[in-house]
Amino acid sequence: MSIYLKTVQEVRTGIARRFKARRLAMNLTQSELATRSGVTWSSLKRFEREGLIAVASLLNLALVLDCLDDFDKLAVESQPIPAAQSLDGLLATPALRRGATGRKGRSHAI
Repeated sequence: MSIYLKTVQEVRTGIARRFKARRLAMNLTQSELATRSGVTWSSLKRFEREGLIAVASLLNLALVLDCLDDFDKLAVESQPIPAAQSLDGLLATPALRRGATGRKGRSHAI
């Protein structure tokens, strides 16, 4: 079991940084990539800056940047996640009660 400590925003901006790095490694300008992929320049600019883009546009960019196969690895069928490890399972698990940290009516000497 692995614990994932990144936020959605961190993952999103990380993907955008990697796509920009691929674009630059292929010596493409934003305008050239936008034209080749059919994605508007403004959408590409917003994606590289904020990590926001439609899935279809992201896949079109991936096709041009030669990383479309990477998306076949997303949400692949694998062994079922045990109920205790799924979010639903964790939320359904009753919280353990903890004892009080102090006692009522007890005074502390100074």
